[in-house]
Amino acid sequence: MKAKLKSFERLLNIMDELREKCPWDKKQTINSLRYLTIEETYELSDAILKNDMQEIKKELGDLMLHIVFYSRIASEKYKFDISDVINGVCDKLIHRHPHIYGNIKVKDDVEVKKNWEKLKMQEGKKSVLEGVPISLPAMIKSYRIQEKVRGIGFDWDNKKQVWAKVLEEIEELKIEVEKGDEEKIESEFGDVLFALINYARFIKVNPEDALEKTNKRFSNRFQIMEELIKKEKLELHNMNLSEMDIFWDLAKKKYNAK
Repeated sequence: MKAKLKSFERLLNIMDELREKCPWDKKQTINSLRYLTIEETYELSDAILKNDMQEIKKELGDLMLHIVFYSRIASEKYKFDISDVINGVCDKLIHRHPHIYGNIKVKDDVEVKKNWEKLKMQEGKKSVLEGVPISLPAMIKSYRIQEKVRGIGFDWDNKKQVWAKVLEEIEELKIEVEKGDEEKIESEFGDVLFALINYARFIKVNPEDALEKTNKRFSNRFQIMEELIKKEKLELHNMNLSEMDIFWDLAKKKYNAK
C-alpha cells in the first residue's frame, strides 16, 4: 500500500511542477483536454481489444494523468481537488453497495444492478436513463440504454422472445424497403439494429466489441488481398468483382492460417 501511495504522490508532484513550469501544461484548460481524453479512452479500448496488457497499462497511466490534470486545474479555481474526486467516488461506492457496507441481502449481480438503479433514483435522478451520456456512440448508447432499463425490470424474459422481435423488425424493414419511403426505411433499419443489440445482450456478446473485431478482421483480410493482387502485378481498380472474389478467398485462407 505504501508503494502505491508513494507512486500516486509522485504523479501529483510531477503534475504540480509541470503546471507551474511547462508552457504547454500551463496553457491547458478543462475544455482543451477534453478531446485528448476522448482519444486516450479509445486508445485504451484498442489495447483492451488486442489484449495487450503492457499497452493497457500505458493507456491507463495516460488516463490517470488526465484525471489528475483536470483536478489540478479545478483546484486553481477553488472548485475541487483530487482528494474531493477520490472521496466523492468512495462515498458513492459505499452508498451504492449496501449489500457490502450495509444490511441489504442480494442473491446475484442482477439484484445488485436493480438496487444500484433504485439508489440512483433516490439520489435525485429524474430518469433511469439520465446517466447515459448524450455523446456516446449510437451502438454503445443503445446497449447502455437497454442495460439501464433492465435494471428496473423492463426487459424480455428470454432470448427466444428477443430473436422473434429481431425477425419481426426485419420483416417490417423489408416492407418499407419495397414501399420506398426513405424516412420509414431509416426508422425500421434503426429498429433492426436496436433489436439486434438487445439480442446481443441475451447471448452475452458486446455488440461494439463484436463489430470492431469484424471491422479489423475485414480490414486485415482486405489488405492481404491487396498484397496478393500486387504480387500478380494486377491493378485492383481494373478488376471486376468476380476476379476480386478469387483473391478474397485466397486472402481469407491466408488470414485463417495465421
